Amino acid sequence: MAERRDHRQIDGKALRRRILTEVQHDLDLAAASHPVGRLVSISIGPSPEVDVYVRNQARGAAEAGLPFDQQVWPAALGQEECKRRIVALNDDPGVLGIILQRPVPPHIHVRSLQSAIHPLKDVEGMNPASIGNIVYNDVALAPCTAAAAVELIRETGLPMKGLEVVMIGHSEIVGKPVAFMLMAEGATVTVCHHMTRSVAMHSRRADVVVVAVGRPHLVGPDMVRPGAAVIDIGINQVSDAEGRVRILGDVDTEAVAEVAGWITPVPGGVGPVTVAMLMRNALVAHRRQVAAGWLDRTPAAVAAARPAAAPSGC
Repeated sequence: MAERRDHRQIDGKALRRRILTEVQHDLDLAAASHPVGRLVSISIGPSPEVDVYVRNQARGAAEAGLPFDQQVWPAALGQEECKRRIVALNDDPGVLGIILQRPVPPHIHVRSLQSAIHPLKDVEGMNPASIGNIVYNDVALAPCTAAAAVELIRETGLPMKGLEVVMIGHSEIVGKPVAFMLMAEGATVTVCHHMTRSVAMHSRRADVVVVAVGRPHLVGPDMVRPGAAVIDIGINQVSDAEGRVRILGDVDTEAVAEVAGWITPVPGGVGPVTVAMLMRNALVAHRRQVAAGWLDRTPAAVAAARPAAAPSGC
């Protein structure tokens, strides 16, 4: 029997499938004229936590028809050697995009390595230049989680222009990019953080509440206006009294669902869409690399561009 879904829940898995299908179609068309390279995932040292994300990314890449190269570098590798290897990947025309997995070992300065990834290969949207572009409304290579949150809001059908949004959390890779991306769409955004005196005062008047803080069940039904959309970006591992680990969001989903008009489940909401946005960013990166003249045309495209030979005897 098919699983019954609450109509208030935004199905992130279904949205993921739709985006990946579109990306695969567009990449197939793009590959006819210019070769499509591989995505390179870089993990510095082994990490079971990172492995989960890498598996999901590899699965998404396979669905989109993208080659995926998982590299695990030694944990003892130094900062300069890591940077040298990234620069070599930048210079490799067979590499479409570079994904730097986090966390990294304590001796590695992650922002410096993110800065070393060329913006045209920054499929995660984590290079400071990529994040800075969002201020100028260039959101095509935005951080994937932030882009996923905006895409899920779009899925509700609510008009972006004039939308009242409260963003709870102001991190550089989620909260701030979400706010700028929504402002680019014409929304009015209030950003709340740990120094906001009354978060509920702001969130109760919002059409949409987005939360990315990392505190389980921070947002309850008393903080949400009836009929509002709630986008829960939080992923928290919590052990119950018997030692079993549960995954909880920043929203008390069951209670808030009684009030909200739309809500994203955890898991199954923002996470799957984040992977899909990574693949969409890869498509954008390919188009920009073509426009920059980085990629040679395929032999078939060169042959198709040649003028037809004149008929013999002319």
